[in-house]
Amino acid sequence: MMENYYSLLGTSPKASSRDIKKAFREQAKRIHPDIAGTAAGEEMRRLITAYEVLSDPERRYEYDRAYSRFIKKYRFDYRTFLREQGESLASQAKLVFFELLHLEEEEALAIWRAQGGLNFSMEKYLDREDWMDCTFILAEELEKRQCYYESFVLLVRLVREERRLPYFRHFMGELENLLKEIVRLRLRSAVDGETYVECMETLLELGFPPRDEARWMRSMAETLVKLGEINAAQAVFREALRRDPALPNVVQLRRKLRV
Repeated sequence: MMENYYSLLGTSPKASSRDIKKAFREQAKRIHPDIAGTAAGEEMRRLITAYEVLSDPERRYEYDRAYSRFIKKYRFDYRTFLREQGESLASQAKLVFFELLHLEEEEALAIWRAQGGLNFSMEKYLDREDWMDCTFILAEELEKRQCYYESFVLLVRLVREERRLPYFRHFMGELENLLKEIVRLRLRSAVDGETYVECMETLLELGFPPRDEARWMRSMAETLVKLGEINAAQAVFREALRRDPALPNVVQLRRKLRV
């Protein structure tokens, strides 16, 4: 069965935010490693995860929706059933999602990578909603493990699909913020220059606000300078200034490009 966060906390799906907070404190006192010993560390980790999800209204909404779907579908040992299907790609895709929902992130990532990672087209084998939920959780776990390029690619796929047909809706802000954070702080140092430029070009196709695009284009121009592509850098930088004339941190780049 899918892990029930409410059961972990010892509360009900109808619990208020105050009830959830109170239940977490009571459970934490009982199993905190300082009291129950180091053996309780894993249980404490699961408890914290449950609390983080259920104490956030948006994350709680998404969890309740996913839990409702799975609890209705799978009332038997679903993990064993999927593993018995051998190398069926459909079963492997479902197993990735199942393991993620059960907080078995390392196992889920191992299965995903064994099936090709970014080349594993799970959207062919999962319902659209399941695929989008699964892909976002995968992107989060990859980001935590400093696999920034893979996380970036998955998040871009989700943004593109959400633009085509909304699903996340109010939850989309969290997804976009994670993507922007990876781009702003992590991605450039995680890939080579050519790949970074390609990533920026991909971002510019997604319809973000001009101010965001201008900053990405400034970064793209800086990378093109390092690659020795001065003419391309000048063109990109001029377009960045057109989109945001007040673009900050451009003095040095202006000097290099004489723009």
